[in-house]
Amino acid sequence: MFSLAFNEVRTYFWAAVFILSNLVLPQVCHLIPQGGVMLAPLSFVIMAGAYQFGWKPALLAAVLSPLVNHYATGMPAWGVLQVMTVKLIILALAAGLAAQYFRKVTLPILAGVVMSAEVLGGLGEFALTGGIAATIADFTIGWPGLLLQILGTYFICKR
Repeated sequence: MFSLAFNEVRTYFWAAVFILSNLVLPQVCHLIPQGGVMLAPLSFVIMAGAYQFGWKPALLAAVLSPLVNHYATGMPAWGVLQVMTVKLIILALAAGLAAQYFRKVTLPILAGVVMSAEVLGGLGEFALTGGIAATIADFTIGWPGLLLQILGTYFICKR
């Protein structure tokens, strides 16, 4: 695990890799009905990237990935863009800071990161929209994506 700084070229390289991954991976996931909602591919890339390389490149990708996706593909829809960006920022910070603090990868830590990011993201969604429909959908429809974030990040970081 690394903690890259904003003055390192590698930070921007990895942020660009995450953004490119976040452009391609959702297109693959959308081949499955409700694949984007169910698998949360942007969240997976942001979490794995933050845990492996620190919160800074993941934060850049969390801010830019939804915008790049929206302008390149029309997804996410403009009305969802702000909430998704807030949730990704929270996830990038939570995963990066957890990796920096604990300095190890375990399933309970990763599950704690995902759950705390979901709760904080739900609060952010409520503050922005007055509702928590997308957060509820993250648990009801998107539970495979939550598992993917936990297990995928674990296996990527352990490789």
